[in-house]
Amino acid sequence: MREYDLFKELTVALVVVGLVTLTLSAVFGSPDEKSITMKSWAAAPDDFVTTATAELAGTSETAGYGPPYNSTPDATQTIGPLDLQSLSGVQIPIDTATDLVTGPLSTLNDPPAGLAIWDSASDTQRGDWATAYTDALAKAPDNDPARVAGGSYGPVPELTGALLTMAQQGALDGVLQAKDAFYNFDYTRGTLFLGDGTYFPDLAAAAHLTGDQWGMMNETGNTPGQSWLWLFSFWYQVEPFASAENADLLIVLLMLVLSLLLMLVSFIPVLRDIPRWIPVHRLVWRDYYARRSG
Repeated sequence: MREYDLFKELTVALVVVGLVTLTLSAVFGSPDEKSITMKSWAAAPDDFVTTATAELAGTSETAGYGPPYNSTPDATQTIGPLDLQSLSGVQIPIDTATDLVTGPLSTLNDPPAGLAIWDSASDTQRGDWATAYTDALAKAPDNDPARVAGGSYGPVPELTGALLTMAQQGALDGVLQAKDAFYNFDYTRGTLFLGDGTYFPDLAAAAHLTGDQWGMMNETGNTPGQSWLWLFSFWYQVEPFASAENADLLIVLLMLVLSLLLMLVSFIPVLRDIPRWIPVHRLVWRDYYARRSG
């Protein structure tokens, strides 16, 4: 039995730990960035229209991602015959042309006339229109949609222009989010659409958040980021993971093995002996071991 100062413990817990937390937040905290929206993306109409055209053409990254969004052949990451990505199947089906472009446009009170033309055209004709417009955008000065030369683009310029206007007015975010229900907090479609362009990845690179920059960010607010992600991020920086096309699958399996080792550490002869060889715990509980040895 010994005296115990509860007030001292409370002071340390609230004041000392609070000051340490505030100091660490100021030094290592994540930046308090504003939410990225379709409206903010629409301020870069060249990238927005180019990405919308790729969604119509079915050439975007999302269009060829594979499960769980679509069944694109040979799109999954595998290790020999092991194809974990395909096990769950297509759980979030996304047709990029319909879900990200024509579908949102159809919700307008006055939909563009080009929707009917697009819907009645064959898949081949749609692909030709979208491909031709993609090439024209690449040749336009600064990829500016307003400076694209004339050509056989069908309704593609009208559809992408209407979608751009919809985004600039702030209406596109809600439509993409509330596809199946009015109250919906599923940001999958909007995030995939953003990721198919260059605007979103450029913001990530500027904030040092890309995979080769070791970046990690917590939810908005000046608080420390997710420190536990460093172990996942680490493996992407070293070979053979850094150059592997199936790096995601390899790292998931590696982390699974490491997690199992951690769970079973008390049963593994060599690992369970490490505390005896490196007795850090004796420093933590040095008073106990001092009394015990005495």
